[in-house]
Amino acid sequence: MNGAESLVHTLLKSGVDTCFANPGTSEMHYVAALDRVPGMRCVLGLFEGVVTGAADGYARMAGKPAATLLHCGPGLANGLANLHNARRANTPIVNIPGDQATYHRPLDAPLTADTEGWARGVSAWVRTATSSRTVGADAAAAVAAARTSPGQIATLILPSDTSWDEGGEVAEALPVPPAAASAPSQIDEPARVLRQGGAGVLLLLSGTGLSERGLAYAHRIAVHTGCRVMAGGSNAKTARGQGRLSVDRVPYVVDAAVKALSGTRHLILAGAKKPVTFFAYPGKVQTSVPPDAELHVLARPEQDIVDALGRLAEAIGAPKTPGPDNGVRPEPGRGAITPESVAATLGALMPEGAVIADESVTFGRGFFPLTKAAPPHDWLNVTGGAIGGGPPLATGAAIGAPGRRVINLQADGSAMYTVQSLWTQARERLDVTTILLSNRKYAILLGELANVGANPGRTALDMLDLGNPDINWVQLANSMGVEGARADNAETLADLLGHSLRRNGPFLIELLT
Repeated sequence: MNGAESLVHTLLKSGVDTCFANPGTSEMHYVAALDRVPGMRCVLGLFEGVVTGAADGYARMAGKPAATLLHCGPGLANGLANLHNARRANTPIVNIPGDQATYHRPLDAPLTADTEGWARGVSAWVRTATSSRTVGADAAAAVAAARTSPGQIATLILPSDTSWDEGGEVAEALPVPPAAASAPSQIDEPARVLRQGGAGVLLLLSGTGLSERGLAYAHRIAVHTGCRVMAGGSNAKTARGQGRLSVDRVPYVVDAAVKALSGTRHLILAGAKKPVTFFAYPGKVQTSVPPDAELHVLARPEQDIVDALGRLAEAIGAPKTPGPDNGVRPEPGRGAITPESVAATLGALMPEGAVIADESVTFGRGFFPLTKAAPPHDWLNVTGGAIGGGPPLATGAAIGAPGRRVINLQADGSAMYTVQSLWTQARERLDVTTILLSNRKYAILLGELANVGANPGRTALDMLDLGNPDINWVQLANSMGVEGARADNAETLADLLGHSLRRNGPFLIELLT
């Protein structure tokens, strides 16, 4: 058995049965091992950013890591942006780039790079295999590291000779300790604050606090005390829809965030971090939290957030309560394409169990109110701000949650970063509907020009314009094997969305906004 074969056997023993891949020469023995050893689903991405973003979406839905296969340091570099997003989402990924043979590396061949250095910026665990005999043990350690709470990226760099040399040994899966419980003092202090009354108290959720169970506990706490409940601005996965507490997110825009958090005297963090602004702006605050607010850490991200919320509910005597009534499901939108008409159509038509992969950026900031009464569904955000996360996130989610329709709400500018995702969706026959918001400009950057006080002229505005020439998304999708059509009003959007939900496989709707 060679090292590559021991790698695949060990990954399978450790529960990793899906590999997102874009291989090159240094990884050919890894590729051959994936062929010879049965049990691993291999998914090809035509760009490494698709590979890493799909691994992110897969793990968020499957609840376990996938492996990647990347070509040396430059291939890893191509995938770094979506590994950055995955790190911010606390997503478990076993990230495996190949590398030069150990004895070839000193010759400084063209693809030689600081692969370990590039990996460290996005990884909690990095190791370079040194021998075929240790690859199996290295792989078991990588999986255990990836599964460590709250979820991490573990990068195992695989020099080509450690793959092809004989002497590989299969390693057993390593135990992964459960998430640590919050200390009693972490429960006692928020409980004391809440017993005094919920006015001025904000419970901020993240991580598993936004799961169905976490939200149920938060609902009990809010009903009993009158405290407010919110989520961070971008979240790995939020359970939403009827019967689930609908929570607003901390707004992206600084002034709106300050207004949303005004009046907060006590901020209880349940897996969340203290909110900070996305960027620094001249003359503006760096956090939306009032300066006199007291912070209380109920659970850190690596702790058991759901357990902490449950213990807090019990500590304050919050009784079990029926799930919230989120109102009447909206009717499909009518007339012009607006954020409201799109959100109403989505809320009216999405099926139960849908997965929303959201990279709608500026257009989608108002989508939550009109989708809260939809059937139960999960909502995935691009968490790290690195654009191009949405299409691969949707691709991986469809593989991680088979049988559930994935709807990718996607801005056009960011879609061009990982447009190759459409090809993978067609190849794998994935049930993904892409609603492509085609405004033909980087709308978010037009807002940022105002936020920083810049005074743009023609040259600056041209750099934010995606026209001249216009991108024809339907033709682009068709060229990759994805059926598509264009809508310029809410009625056509509803017809096309309904059509896509009744069929199998991917579909793209270019929405002219």
